Amino acid sequence: MSTEKRNTSSRFSKLASMGEVVFHAKDLANLWGILDKNNLYTTLKRYSQKGLLFRIYKGLYSVRKPADIDPLLLGIKVINGFSYISCETVLAEKGVIFQNSSIITIISSKSKKFSLEKNEYQSRKLNNKYLYNMAGIVLDAGYYKATISRAVADLLYYNPRYYFDAYKLIDWNDVHKIQKEIGYNVTTQ
Repeated sequence: MSTEKRNTSSRFSKLASMGEVVFHAKDLANLWGILDKNNLYTTLKRYSQKGLLFRIYKGLYSVRKPADIDPLLLGIKVINGFSYISCETVLAEKGVIFQNSSIITIISSKSKKFSLEKNEYQSRKLNNKYLYNMAGIVLDAGYYKATISRAVADLLYYNPRYYFDAYKLIDWNDVHKIQKEIGYNVTTQ
């Protein structure tokens, strides 16, 4: 077996052992011990051309086709920092709002809009003093996601006059508890 094939086999064995599907270029450089950026990007380009890796977004790669990956996970990975799925995305999924927004809403320390595959994403910036408070945030399918109460609290933080279609599905006591714990203004509902 040639050195190149051994290197490739070793690199993909390391990826497989992690159980991850999506990687940032910097993660791959660290995992594979590649210090030179030119060498890294040449390697990534070659692996992408051979179909061993799929380029998803600038500096973001996957071992599976992007269409086969949970779009919520892809959005979180693009942000490349602490973030979670919230607001309209969670509330539409849970039937609290009826308007089916085609935009996936992410809460993070960055304000950003982007597209991947057939999906549109909006990352809403949240002050770090609120962002890192885990009240009402759960780990779901490899990424963080707001509960209904946290999603309502987040949405009211951005828009205190927001209208909720299925008002009765909301546990307002829990929403107020989360608002107090995070430090948001407590709404009167």
